[in-house]
Amino acid sequence: MPSAPQGSQPPPDLDDERAREVAQSFGTDAERYDRARPRYPDVMVQHIMDVSPGPDVLDVGIGTGILARQFAAHGGRVSGVDPDERMAGVARRHGFEVEIARFEEWDPAGRRFDAVVAGQAWHWVDAAAGASKAAEVLRPDGRLAVFWNTFEPPPALGRAFTEVYERVLPGSPFARAAAPGLDAYDALGDRAVEGMREAGGFGEPERWHFEWEHTYTRESWLDQVPTNGGMHQLPAGTLAELLDGLGLAIDAVGGRFMMHYATKVVIAELEGYGETAPPAP
Repeated sequence: MPSAPQGSQPPPDLDDERAREVAQSFGTDAERYDRARPRYPDVMVQHIMDVSPGPDVLDVGIGTGILARQFAAHGGRVSGVDPDERMAGVARRHGFEVEIARFEEWDPAGRRFDAVVAGQAWHWVDAAAGASKAAEVLRPDGRLAVFWNTFEPPPALGRAFTEVYERVLPGSPFARAAAPGLDAYDALGDRAVEGMREAGGFGEPERWHFEWEHTYTRESWLDQVPTNGGMHQLPAGTLAELLDGLGLAIDAVGGRFMMHYATKVVIAELEGYGETAPPAP
C-alpha cells in the first residue's frame, strides 16, 4: 500500500471518499511502483528484527513487497495484508503470501506474529483500531512499528520543483509536497502514538529517526513521480508537462542530484497480556 511526491500520504484537505480513491490508485502501475519507490534503511529493519521476539513479521499494506523483501533479507518470515489485488500480485511473485483486506477488517484466523510493521501505509489505517488489531495478533513482547520516508531535495532544486508544481498544478496540494522537508510526517507519527495509547496493551511508544541519502538521475526521479497518490488521475498532457518541467529542473543541476531522506519510526512493545492476546475490538 503503500505524499505526493515520494510516499503515499494523502494530499491534505481530502474528504474520506477522495482519500480512499487516492489510496486505491497505487496499483494503477504496480510494476513502476515496485521499481521506482525508495527503499528503507537496512539498519532500521535490523533494529526492528533485533527487538522483536522472533522472525514472524506481518507487513500491513505490503503493496508490491518492497519492505517485505528487506525484512526477509534480514531473516524475517513475512506475510502481508493489502486492500489492492494489483499490488499484492507483485508481492506474491516475490514469494510472499498476501491476503486482500483492510487491516482493521482482516481476519487473522488465530495467527500470531512477532512484529507488525507498516511502511508508508499506516495513515490509511485508523490509528486506534489498527493498533488494537495489531495487539490482537502480536505475541507477548511483540512490536508494532510504523514508519514513513520523507525527503528534502537540495534547496535550489526544491524551489525549482515547487515552482514547476505551482505552474502546472496551481493551487494543488501536490505543490506543497514538492519539497516537504524532513518533518513532513511528524503529525502522522503523533497520530500513531495516540492510537497506540488509546488501544492499550502497549508500552510507551518510542520514536526512531534514521537519515540517509540517495542519488537520483533525471530518469529515476521522473520514473517515480507518476506513482504518487492521485497522479494517475491527471490528464496525460498535464502529467507530461509536469514531468518535462521537473526534468528541466534536474538538467539545470547536471542531470542528477542527492536526495536527503529521513525515515521516522514509531514503535511500541506489546506488554501486560501474559500468554493471551487482548480481544479483538
